[in-house]
Amino acid sequence: MTHDGAATRDVRILLVRHGLTDLTGPVLAGRTPGVHLNAAGKAQVEALARRLDGVELDAVLSSPLERCRETAQPLARSHGLRIRTERALVEVGYGEWTGRRLADLAKTKLWRHVQHRPSLVGFPGGETLLGAAHRIVGALERIRRDMDGNVVCVSHADMIKLAVAHYAGMHMDQYQRIVIGPASVSAIRFGAFGCQVERINDSGSLDDLVRPASPSRSRARPSDAAREWGHA
Repeated sequence: MTHDGAATRDVRILLVRHGLTDLTGPVLAGRTPGVHLNAAGKAQVEALARRLDGVELDAVLSSPLERCRETAQPLARSHGLRIRTERALVEVGYGEWTGRRLADLAKTKLWRHVQHRPSLVGFPGGETLLGAAHRIVGALERIRRDMDGNVVCVSHADMIKLAVAHYAGMHMDQYQRIVIGPASVSAIRFGAFGCQVERINDSGSLDDLVRPASPSRSRARPSDAAREWGHA
């Protein structure tokens, strides 16, 4: 994945992860159709639209999956824009892992490779993580070449983590060190100066850092497997 020459355009790409769904955390939804934002997810994206109200947006692109398009809708609506579906922003093709519980996947041999050597991982019946990284970076390179201004790209946790790792100069095998929460914003700016990672996992909230006040709250926290893979 190479960058073509010195960019003269000034482009900021806002990578937005979709809001919460009922499967977020316990299940690897992948490309399962018909997965919609739940009530908490809808509240998250409405709050996100308010946070971005003062930011001039020039385009809103989205993964074709429902949960991403539903996340993009308030952003596009508040800025008078239409959503452009971008196939390259779709979730990793997890193949046979799609729809399975993360706690069960964490018991497999492949899980360890996903955590520690993801550059070598291919999902049974799906795609490789290296292929997914090439796909998302290729899409962002086209955007920075062809567009100007602030461009929102609504995608998925692993896809955004792979993109951020690339532009931060991290080896792909370290991408699991990055956390991308639901409805968060990660900003990458391109210009004649090169590339700058301006934000990572910005949600405007510190709720995920709050220690549970009681055992009952603790049980409601994301599973260790979900946290380990960054799918909480």
